[in-house]
Amino acid sequence: MLLTYNPSVSPFREDYSESRRLHFYDRGENIPLVVDGVWQVYRGMAQLSQVSESGEEILLGWVHSSQFFGLNLTHLESYHARALSELYLKWYTIAEVENSAELTRMMLNQMIRRQQQTESLLAIAGLKRVEERLQQLLQLLKREMGEPIAQGSRLKIRLTHQNLANAIATTRVTVTRLLGEFQRQGWVSIDGDRHLIIHD
Repeated sequence: MLLTYNPSVSPFREDYSESRRLHFYDRGENIPLVVDGVWQVYRGMAQLSQVSESGEEILLGWVHSSQFFGLNLTHLESYHARALSELYLKWYTIAEVENSAELTRMMLNQMIRRQQQTESLLAIAGLKRVEERLQQLLQLLKREMGEPIAQGSRLKIRLTHQNLANAIATTRVTVTRLLGEFQRQGWVSIDGDRHLIIHD
């Protein structure tokens, strides 16, 4: 869905980020991926994943404000992107990126951040105990999508137990049990909007 576009404003001016047309995707919607360009997140968050031959979803990471994603930035097959919240995206062709020093610089900075996120997910996947994997995942989520509140950090995005289970290769039942234990220990809690709070 297109929201705004001003053709009289060049996308390469200093204020180009406000001149692009915005594409809206609702929470849970799949985002179309094509090879002749890239998406940049304007507002909201998307989850990147790969679907295995057995139909299992393998988490690849998350993208949010200013970050880029698209088929041109991966060699993986069955690459998918899904909105985790109300999501506003901007579309750039490959030619636009190649001809803009500002866009190229922004993409490089954001890809470095995505690489750091991917390394963190790989380190979590290497842990043998599922409890440790969930603990470390929550710490990563705190860094990636946490907002400070009095009790600690509240995750901006509401994640399901299945989302968390997919991220650490376990079952939803196991995640539910472990989160219950973490709550009893006072390490996490759930607010009225079902957002996870990670206590300091």
